[in-house]
Order: sequence, then structure tokens, then C-alpha cells
Amino acid sequence: MSINIAVLVSGHGRGSNMQAIVDACTDGRITGRVAVVVGVKDDVPAMDRARENGIPAIALSPKEFDSDEAYGARILEVLAEHNVDLICLAGYMRILPIEVVRKFQWRIMNTHAALIPSFCGKGMYGEHVHQAVLDYGAKVSGCTIHFVDEEYDSGPIIVQKCVPVEEGDTSDTLGARILPNEHKAYVEAVQLFAEGRLKVEGRVVHVLPK
Repeated sequence: MSINIAVLVSGHGRGSNMQAIVDACTDGRITGRVAVVVGVKDDVPAMDRARENGIPAIALSPKEFDSDEAYGARILEVLAEHNVDLICLAGYMRILPIEVVRKFQWRIMNTHAALIPSFCGKGMYGEHVHQAVLDYGAKVSGCTIHFVDEEYDSGPIIVQKCVPVEEGDTSDTLGARILPNEHKAYVEAVQLFAEGRLKVEGRVVHVLPK
């Protein structure tokens, strides 16, 4: 089936994962479309990218709401207005309000630039993740696409891709090597969802045959 996707972004992201999903929808690698982008700030690169692609971009700052519940309720209203089937977090740095997570159980994905369950959790984002990998001396890193639950980076894993850590790597060079794999993994995971081929049992995500 063709799905409607909402991409949620935060204030500092470049929007490259969002763009990868948009491009895959355009060229048919994803059977769907990005129906709306929701951010926490209006004047950031990801929101600009959305509008350049003709996608509604709506800024909802959590600070403008009296409570997390009110913030979550407004997000759900926007999702309903755009008939959203799947939420993709792309640089969204907050834990989603609980009512959103429950309403969209196993219909929210996130990307993490390391191999969960290593180098993940609160504070592990961007260059912090890659530097932690290097400081630990790991020989392999990569990326993880996972379903979102009520904690940071703890939901069931959908797709992972491995990337070698090379001698002399910096957080920048390692991150640059991981990013294109992150784009590929996210597109793969979203298309599996669109095809109805993901089944969650406990912590395990089964990929069903076509």
C-alpha cells in the first residue's frame, strides 16, 4: 500500500535523512509520500528542505505548550490532519510524548548512528556517538533503524548496517562513512513497513517474506 509519512525533526539537523526518505518516495523505492514535516523550530535547514520539496512544514515548539500532554495532543492533531501512517524521527532529539508513542505503537521509527545496544541512550547523538566509538577502540560501528518506545534508543531493531572503523578515523570521518548507510537503511526499513512485512514479537522484528 502507499503510505503517508510524517518526518519529525529538531532544531539542529541538516535534514539529510529526511531528504533521503523524500527522494526514495519520489523515485519509487518507497511506496508512499512524505505528507508533513514537524519540527520544533521554524528557521532550520530541515524545515527549509521540506518546503523546497513542496512538503508542509509545521513548527511546534514544546515550550509553547503548558504540558507534555498538550504538546502530544497537538502532534496527534497534525498527524490526523495529514492521515499519517508512519512517523519517522530524523534528528528529533526529544522523547516523544507518551500518548503519541502509544497511539502509533510500532508505527514510529528512529535512526541511530551506531549499532544499538552499544553507544546509545540519552546524550548519544551526532559526533558524541562517533567519538565514543573511537574512544572505546571499537573496530566496527554502523547504524540502526529501530521502532520507538518510551525510552531513548531502546525499541526493537529493524535494520542495521555495519561500517568499519579505520585507522586514523575522527568523529567526522567515521560519521561521514556511516551517513550514506544510514540513508539506505532508513529507506529499506520504511519500504518494509509500506509492504506490511514487519512483525514485532517481544524485542524481535521479523521481516516477513513477500
